[in-house]
Amino acid sequence: MIASALLLLVAGIFLWRNNLSATFVIAALGACAWFLSYRAQMGSKIADDESTEDELAEEDVDEN
Repeated sequence: MIASALLLLVAGIFLWRNNLSATFVIAALGACAWFLSYRAQMGSKIADDESTEDELAEEDVDEN
């Protein structure tokens, strides 16, 4: 998330200096960084949820 924010800041600077091609490239990199960060967060959250479900399923089997 930090990298995407920094890239957005740099894109804003390039836009202010009227360098539109560099603005587009940097903004696209920032968007990719944000999506990859979000994907990693969701992957870890899903893995945590699955491990919790597995633990609950094992407790149910142990009780029976």
